[in-house]
Formats: sequence, structure tokens, C-alpha cells
Amino acid sequence: MSTIDTRTQIALIGAGPSGLAAARNLQKLGLPFQGFEAYTEVGGLWNIHNPRSTVYESAHLISSKTTTEFSEFPMKAEVADYPSHREMRQYFIDFGTHFDLQKHYRFGAQVVAAEPVGEGAAPLWRIRWRDAQGEHSADFKGLVIANGTLAEPNLPKFEGQFSGELIHTAAYKSAEQFRGKRVLVVGAGNSGCDIAVDAVHAADSVDISVRRGYYFVPKYVFGKPADTLGGKLRLPVWLKQKMDALVLGWFTGDPARFGLPKPDYKMYESHPVVNSLILHHLGHGDIHVKPDIARLDGRTVHFKDGHAQDYDLILCATGYRLHYPFIAPELLNWQGMAPRLYLNIFTPRFDNLAVMGMIEASGIGWQGRYEQAELVARYFKAQAEGKAAAQALNAAKRGPAPDLSGGFKYLQLERMAYYVHKDTYRAAVRAASAALA
Repeated sequence: MSTIDTRTQIALIGAGPSGLAAARNLQKLGLPFQGFEAYTEVGGLWNIHNPRSTVYESAHLISSKTTTEFSEFPMKAEVADYPSHREMRQYFIDFGTHFDLQKHYRFGAQVVAAEPVGEGAAPLWRIRWRDAQGEHSADFKGLVIANGTLAEPNLPKFEGQFSGELIHTAAYKSAEQFRGKRVLVVGAGNSGCDIAVDAVHAADSVDISVRRGYYFVPKYVFGKPADTLGGKLRLPVWLKQKMDALVLGWFTGDPARFGLPKPDYKMYESHPVVNSLILHHLGHGDIHVKPDIARLDGRTVHFKDGHAQDYDLILCATGYRLHYPFIAPELLNWQGMAPRLYLNIFTPRFDNLAVMGMIEASGIGWQGRYEQAELVARYFKAQAEGKAAAQALNAAKRGPAPDLSGGFKYLQLERMAYYVHKDTYRAAVRAASAALA
């Protein structure tokens, strides 16, 4: 039995949505690759059984299925408009099975190190991984990183000490964790609002600490998923912000009437909260808004407006940090809050390294990630064939970087450090991909 020379293969880390998209596109172009997945199944964070999963029992997509699915593998008709994590897990298992992708992976194999071997722009990549048999190492001709962006908790530092429970969203699974407790949720992003709504049904009391204002988008408008309406008419940025904020106000009113801060930024300059149930429960007095935390003292939380209140549990819905623990940050051209990558994919230094899924945009869906994977696969194939188009992309990714903001001035926050405008980004990726075809 012959052993495959790994130096002819691309190493692919991760079997979540972005990893599966990469696997499918490498497969389509006949590029040999070896996948590594720390868990025993595909699905990434959408597989709640995965110890690294950060989804909870009530988690659903915040975008609708038709705007999220892979185009070549539509979700089944019986799948809900906004699928649950259970439906998403099954979808990714079915996707992998349909295209026979699982056979390309080592499951239960956690990558612990990835480093270049030798000099130049296209070195071999030495991958070290750990599985039930121990630690292993092999060299590969290229590397695709797709280990996800929502696994490493971003825990804030508070002044003082809290003597109750203090957890992050990542440790939350079920509303039963709130049973009979006075709960404070810190952060009003999508997860924070979801979990605050969960808590209403089990906790003795629920408050939500909010630092800044948000735009709240209902999931349904005129009986249809909100993200399936509009979007065909191209408006100047300033006019779209003004018109959409006006229309949104017709459906949700002014959230400030519930004690929420008014946003100090324009619509689309930060990720909107797709949840109108939070407003429902605020309006019914089930949830109360609190300002930012000043300090903790035992069970007492002191707020910046001078008020104080006692709690049994504080849940920090404060997001996640980009986390690539197996590779040195400088190899990814890490600058400030995130790696600086061409099209959020390619490093200027290496021509055989790509990062999948380091992207956030309203409405980008899995198809946006699939298009990333299509570009990566075409790039690797063009390199192998010595095409001039590959050399042109090599030159382009060394700068200057294109503007992917679509004219929006995104907030300078860590969670927005790799945010792009969906249409601008997808057009740029498609154009780069077409040039390599």
C-alpha cells in the first residue's frame, strides 16, 4: 500500500462551513489536500456536540436560509426560514456526505502548530497535529486556515470582584442555567439579545447592560424574511442609510423609549441586531435596561449612572476574538486588531497560504464564503500551472489594499476589524476569481 507524499497536498484546517467550502472547491479542481478537524464530525460551531461549539439550545440563524445556503446545495424545503443549530448541523453533514468530503479529513486531529519550512514565498508548511494516537508531523505544499472566528471568548475586565457566577456566552447552553437567579446580561448584540429573551422564561429577573445604541431589525417584514426584501435598488450610501433607518422606525419605533441608548452612528456602520423579541420583552417589563458597569463588589454591580443592584449571575455577551493559536501572528501579517490580508484571504508574504472565513458582513451568507474558497482553489491551481494571472494576483496582494467598505464608515471596534460591505466584497472576490479561470 503506497503512502501519499504530503508535500503534494494542501493542508486544510477546519471542517466548519468555511472549511467545507474550501474542501469542495479544492476537490472540484482536482487539487490534492488533507483536511484536519479537531472534532469527530463536520459542522464547526454549528455542531452543538463539538466542545468548541459556542451555540446554545435556542440558537438560530439570524439570516434566512435562502440568503445563507450554498447555491449548489440548497436547504431542503422543510427547513425553517431561520434554521436552528440542529438543522444547520444536519445541513453541513449532508453537504459533506453529498460531495464525499469527509474522506479527505482526519477527524479528532487538532492542529497544534503550522510553520513554514525554508525561505521564499512558497515554502513547505510543517503541520503538527495531535490525535488519539499521539502527536504527528508532516510537510505540505500549501496551507488553508479555516478554523473559524467565533470560538475564543472576548472577556471584559471589570473593576472589583463578583462573588456570584460570571460566564461568557461561550459557556451558555440552556435557559436552565438561569433558573431562579437574578441575571445581568452584558452586551446587546445578537447573542446578548437572544440570551436575554431566553432568560425571561427561567430567571427571577433579567437586566441587560448596554454601552451603546443599536439598530433592531425584525426577522419578518410583510410576512417574509426581512433579508429577502429590497436590495435591488442601488442607492447612494447616505440615502440608503437615511431611507432604511426611516423604514425600520416604522416597524420597530424608537428603541430609546425602552431606555436603550440612541445609536451615535448611522445605520450599517455596525452590525444590526436581528431580533425584535427583545423589544417585545422590554415593552412588557420582562427585561430592564442598565447602563455600563462601573465596578463589581460581591453580588452588587455598581453602574456608571450611580445606581447599584444585586445579581446572582452575570453573562458577558461580549463577542469573540480572532484566534489562530497554531500559527505565529506575524506570518498572518497581523496588525492592530486583526491580520491584514488581501481580500481578507491572502497574506502579502506567502503565495501558498490562505485564510478562509475571516470576514463579517451583513448578509454575506455561506455563499460568500464559498466564493472565497472558489478564489483560493483557482489561485492555487493557477500557481501550479504557472499562469500569469497567478503572478498578477501575487503582485496585487502586496498592496495597496482595495477599499471593501462600500463607502460605509464602520465603527473602529475589534469585532468590526474585518467587516466588509457584502456587495463590494463579493464583486471584488468574483472579479479576482474570474481573472484566474
